[in-house]
Amino acid sequence: MKNMGLLFLVSLGLCLAALPAQVQANKSSEDVRCKCICPPYRNIGGHIYNNNVTQKDCNCLYMVEPMPVLVHDVEAYCLLCECKYEERSTITIKIVIIIYLAVVGALLLYMAFLMVVDPLIRKSDFYAQPLHNEEESEDARVLTAAAHTSLRASTMLERVEGAQQRWKRQVQEQRRTVFDRHKMLS
Repeated sequence: MKNMGLLFLVSLGLCLAALPAQVQANKSSEDVRCKCICPPYRNIGGHIYNNNVTQKDCNCLYMVEPMPVLVHDVEAYCLLCECKYEERSTITIKIVIIIYLAVVGALLLYMAFLMVVDPLIRKSDFYAQPLHNEEESEDARVLTAAAHTSLRASTMLERVEGAQQRWKRQVQEQRRTVFDRHKMLS
């Protein structure tokens, strides 16, 4: 787990170092825009105008080119148009996407690591074998329970395996009670 955190930090650092340093006083053309939404006017359909202009030039007179109405209708048409100046930070968007991809990549690496290591760690499953008779199953259950209680579960994987083994024992006991003895549990 410690190695995965280190791997995540290294990959995040490399991704952030790869970003272009854009320390400019002016915003890039993709970070700012003026957007004018003009509704239908008389026989002219509605239209949306996008352009990269300064904030003071973000109005209908500068944005709408070519003007779809005659000169004497320009003022009435422009009063209907709604123009907004919009700013966004593409650097922040890129950083968030890189962090997201780094987390997903780290989780995929961790999953691959577990898929490779898990078969090596797994022990044989004592409870998957069919029971031959009740005495043998009782003896096996007592021995495995004693083995599990004598060993102290120090790692998370051992604790999870211990809980899984306890659950399997309970399921096996329920099966024996219901199917072999034909009794319902109370």
